[in-house]
Amino acid sequence: MAPATQDIITIKLERTFDQMDANKDGYLDWSDYQKLGDRYIRGYNLSKDDRRARALQTFSQIYWLELLRHSGTDGDRLTKDQFVTANRLAVIDTSRLNVTEGGGHAIFDVIDVDGDNEITKDEFARLMRDVWKDDSPQTMELFTRLDTDGDGAISRHEFIRAVREHFLSNDPDAPGSIFFGHI
Repeated sequence: MAPATQDIITIKLERTFDQMDANKDGYLDWSDYQKLGDRYIRGYNLSKDDRRARALQTFSQIYWLELLRHSGTDGDRLTKDQFVTANRLAVIDTSRLNVTEGGGHAIFDVIDVDGDNEITKDEFARLMRDVWKDDSPQTMELFTRLDTDGDGAISRHEFIRAVREHFLSNDPDAPGSIFFGHI
């Protein structure tokens, strides 16, 4: 009998965990989310008072509390398995926070520097270089995949769709499935 294969959503969430575990201790805690928010703030030279920085930090705080609520633990840090479980539950429980919409819009607003409701190649390259510390040639492949209508920019709709796919799609070829590399 062949071994059971892991579902695509779990693989994506495990990769997200690995990217977010700043000190590589095998746990995520609030400081990991703060560090991610700080990477956006530094990468885009935002003041802490900028509305986009405040929106991102507020979303991150609520998201973190939702993960803790859904994790089944009383602690203040999550293992990879707890993180995966908590995300799966938080994404479908929109009673307090819509993870894919809220987070997607807050991040989009930071990336869309000129506020024209689309992410250009230059804006995307800045995200990958200055926030995710990735300036490999594959980043433009990701841009092309996220630009589903091929108009040379990632619209807000395309970006939010990709965030939804990241959390909800088991299709390994969906644009949102390759945020942290090909499955």
